[in-house]
Amino acid sequence: MANSLISSEVPFETDGKHTGFLRLPHSTHQSAYGWIPIPICVLKNGEGPTILISAGNNGDEYEGQIAVTHLIRNLTADTIQGRVILMPTVNAPAAGAGTGTSPIDGGNLNRSFPGDAAGTPTQMIAHYLETVLLPMCDYAVDLHSGGTSLVYPATTLRGPAHSPEEETGLSLLYDAFDLPYAWVFTGGGGTGSTARTAMGAANRNGVINIMAELGGGGTVDRDILALTTRGLHRILHAIGCLPTYTPDAQRGTRALHLKGSVYAYDTGLFEPVHDIGDTIHQGDSLGLIHDPATPWRAPIEITSPYSGIVLAKRHLGQVTRGDALVQIAQDARP
Repeated sequence: MANSLISSEVPFETDGKHTGFLRLPHSTHQSAYGWIPIPICVLKNGEGPTILISAGNNGDEYEGQIAVTHLIRNLTADTIQGRVILMPTVNAPAAGAGTGTSPIDGGNLNRSFPGDAAGTPTQMIAHYLETVLLPMCDYAVDLHSGGTSLVYPATTLRGPAHSPEEETGLSLLYDAFDLPYAWVFTGGGGTGSTARTAMGAANRNGVINIMAELGGGGTVDRDILALTTRGLHRILHAIGCLPTYTPDAQRGTRALHLKGSVYAYDTGLFEPVHDIGDTIHQGDSLGLIHDPATPWRAPIEITSPYSGIVLAKRHLGQVTRGDALVQIAQDARP
């Protein structure tokens, strides 16, 4: 299997529901012949499409991890058609630590593709996904959130299509997920993608795929979790993997193009003055950076170089130079 050193306890070609671990070899002082367990569930029933639904790519992003865990507990092989591969904590070391990057090697999995079969644990996971799992798949959904530092509304991310067939597939996933917002990329994608993300890995394998940003701030938003669970069931139904499910009416998605992020150039405490979804005009104040260590200094005002709406904002109060404070997007034009 693409010379990966990772092995699977579960079969991918056998009908039924199979749960267990991917075993990532990792020799340490305390465990010379040890392995890192990465949980996985494979449900297969006859012929049909294959979809990979993953979360925990960054370990401090929780709505997706819980939503995929719900699917593992509640789906049965006799209710699906085709094959569903579920991974709630694809970067298991980071998920276990509740951190965006791995505590073992410091790697950010979503910046590590295509990985390395004999590299660090993070690189080995990326390589296994890109060369073993994704080549099995017709579809993929990768669930993220703003992590510890940012907060997003429930937002679908999709790239441009490079063929009519790809557009049909992307629209199918996009419409079925039916989240309130969508971040629509205007470039990239395709089998020639050089992106080091899970989305780039899926594109290189010709897999129809979307991503999602689902809350953040190191917490779990119940409303966003409910939207995520609903959307995943709708996706499974739309692609033919969950034929007995009856989806409710589509609610509609506001499609956006990202204008850009606004960054801090000073250290201090950021006081935002806008919420997610607020309309912003170029030159509007986004907030103030205060310096409590020198409290007699006037705060530094942060203004927007863009017009649009607030798509995401920083959750943590402390900021330093280079931190993203706000992301601004505008409505996508047809």
